[in-house]
Amino acid sequence: MDNSFPPNVGASDQVILFDGVCKLCNGWSRFVIRFDTHKKFKLCAVQSDEGQAILQWFGYPTNYFNTMLLIQGNRALEKSDSILAIVKQLPFPWPLLSVFKCMPRLFRDWFYDRVAQNRYKIFGRCAACILATPDHQQRFL
Repeated sequence: MDNSFPPNVGASDQVILFDGVCKLCNGWSRFVIRFDTHKKFKLCAVQSDEGQAILQWFGYPTNYFNTMLLIQGNRALEKSDSILAIVKQLPFPWPLLSVFKCMPRLFRDWFYDRVAQNRYKIFGRCAACILATPDHQQRFL
């Protein structure tokens, strides 16, 4: 693979990196699979070998997973920007949520950080990363 892109990511790929043991993050992944009818996104747990390689390529810590990333080719969107970029590409009515893009990023990311820092307390955690079901296997790196 070309060095100008992260490992296992092509120029037109959109990969969502998520915390595989977070119940909120796993719920978000199931939401994306359900509503991403055009299969625009692939999913990858940050704890996986592929996720770790992508984090390392972008210079993110490999042992701290407080943000979901959307990898678009060789760029990474994080926090509220990643969520808004994803919902914008889902079928109606989800793109309506992109109206929050007009709010200052500082405010959006402050709210994102509060949820991220408390996600295990509020939603819990899984004992291990949830594996893809056979019918969704092609959606995961």
